[in-house]
Amino acid sequence: MSTPTTTPIDIAFIGGGNMATAIIGGLLRQGRNPASILVIDPMAEQRTRLTQTLGVQTAEGPSPALTQARTVVWAVKPQQFKDAAHTYAKLIGHALHYSVMAGLRTDDMANLLGTPRIVRAMPNTPALVGQGMTGLFARSEVSVVEREAIQHMVEPTGQAMWVQQEADLDAVTALSGSGPAYVFYFIEAMMQAAQDMGLSAEQGRQLALATFGGATTLAAQSTDAPSVLRERVTSKGGTTYAALTSMETAGVKAAFIAAMRAAQKRAGELGDEFGR
Repeated sequence: MSTPTTTPIDIAFIGGGNMATAIIGGLLRQGRNPASILVIDPMAEQRTRLTQTLGVQTAEGPSPALTQARTVVWAVKPQQFKDAAHTYAKLIGHALHYSVMAGLRTDDMANLLGTPRIVRAMPNTPALVGQGMTGLFARSEVSVVEREAIQHMVEPTGQAMWVQQEADLDAVTALSGSGPAYVFYFIEAMMQAAQDMGLSAEQGRQLALATFGGATTLAAQSTDAPSVLRERVTSKGGTTYAALTSMETAGVKAAFIAAMRAAQKRAGELGDEFGR
């Protein structure tokens, strides 16, 4: 059952997980009336959380209020989309559709929804703290005004980048979509190294987090290329030189690049699988 209200629905979410929550939080910070937001989610606990913490309307399944939504955000698992589209398409064919579902291509979405007005996004998890990076692709049927509305919706979650070809989102997925996991992986390694060298896990965590945070802020604010910034802290024969030489000998950079190419390839494969 949906939460009763007399406030018209402006935007609806199909799926109420973490990414939907991040976007909703941003909308509320922009001054959006929470009662104008509807979230469809089959999980009672999820609906209760969203209602109590964000004040939005919720429903377990198809709701007549969906017909009011000008924008529909698809935030279900990609493999759940076909069933969800069959369930909701007749109620939301008039809306602009915004997808945060990894891998699912807009041609396949358009065929199931009966409308080509679709913007596809590849966000990442730092959106949960307003530090996300979202890649965006809009089909030609999406107007300039609609693109601007999507840009405005994404801004509170972090930065956004538009790509001209949908296939480029596979590269975005490999770099920024999966990217936070790479950073966490290196943080884990630094924490392990800290303990191996006699520091505590907490000391290693503090040092690693502060180092990553400081270095990325410096890189973002500097006009110099990362290679130049790296060279400035790498004296030949020094400690940094020893570390980087060890990584080069081990092929770390090549392996890292190969890993992202593997992620890009897998993103394309997922698009093929979900489109069947």
